[in-house]
Amino acid sequence: SEYFVKLGKSKGLKFVGSMAEVPSIALMANEVAEVADFVSIGTNDLTQYTLAADRTLGSVANYQTAWHPAVLRNIKLIADAGKTHDMPVGVCGEAAADPDLAVVLAGLGVTSLSMTPVALDDVRAELAKYTLQEAQEKAKRALAGEFYHPAE
Repeated sequence: SEYFVKLGKSKGLKFVGSMAEVPSIALMANEVAEVADFVSIGTNDLTQYTLAADRTLGSVANYQTAWHPAVLRNIKLIADAGKTHDMPVGVCGEAAADPDLAVVLAGLGVTSLSMTPVALDDVRAELAKYTLQEAQEKAKRALAGEFYHPAE
């Protein structure tokens, strides 16, 4: 990723970041955060690859949920690296538009959410109900699997 960032900056880009869509970037999050200006987590792909459940394959598509503790732990690894290295970490995808999950994401340390404009009011209203400390507590509960309900 250091090469990629240097290449982007040599081409005149002021900010060069990375999409996080596979679990390996969570494992390398500190190294990425040392050189990248930001990371944007694509939760749809991250969920698919973390759970090894293709979202286009009907027999396993129901297992696609960013509420799974493994997905949330990957997000936390990236958010923690962002905090350590003062690097913004955003989330895009369906997870960012889920008002309840947006609270958990904020509690995990995500610094921005990208969603369809239709979802903004509901997400904003839900986030306003919580202090950061309350969101962090809800995130701890989510990491423990309290809100995860496997598809039947």
